[in-house]
Amino acid sequence: MIIYSKDKHEKINIERSEIMNYSVITITREFGSGGRTIAKKLAEDLGFKYYDYEIIQKVAKESGFAESFVEEYGEESQNTGFFAYLTNTWGTSLSDQLYLAERRAILEIAEQGNCVIVGRCADYILEDRKDTLNVFVYADMEFKKDRIVRLYGEREDKTIEKRIEEKDKRRKAHYKFYTDRNWNRAANYHISLDSGKLGIDKCVELIESIVK
Repeated sequence: MIIYSKDKHEKINIERSEIMNYSVITITREFGSGGRTIAKKLAEDLGFKYYDYEIIQKVAKESGFAESFVEEYGEESQNTGFFAYLTNTWGTSLSDQLYLAERRAILEIAEQGNCVIVGRCADYILEDRKDTLNVFVYADMEFKKDRIVRLYGEREDKTIEKRIEEKDKRRKAHYKFYTDRNWNRAANYHISLDSGKLGIDKCVELIESIVK
């Protein structure tokens, strides 16, 4: 492989072995951006294991939480509605228990390598791993609305945009609470991709070009 030095004149030959090899990929995404589809296609193309609902199952099995509970609140803000006040007899927040259970699951999954992990603060949880590539996927509102209507059978009405904004608002709050970082800040990730402009397949192709 050939790259250029900072002055753009001197060519430098780099052996493939000297380039970072990524065995773990995290995909953080805006609701409706197609991040989950990108993650799944990426895993299939690379021959990696795909973890999304599989994390829910693992956490539910190991923590005792119902799968529906883990699915609903695994990426939701612990500061909204009744959820903020649910505690056990020791006064520990159920949100904290759930986050810690997800954290353990994600760390175990990453240790196995060759995997794509969707959401759940995985980029932050795995930030000390040198073999992890963190990706953020976003898109404009019209793209997200159209995708949700076409793929999920949602009705095109005045409330769809509000639902998208509310979903991302809760994800942002959850991420901020547990990481003290801004969820959609580019500096938190190695690469941010606009799926609305680039398209789903191109996003997959670009990530693969970095990993391979």
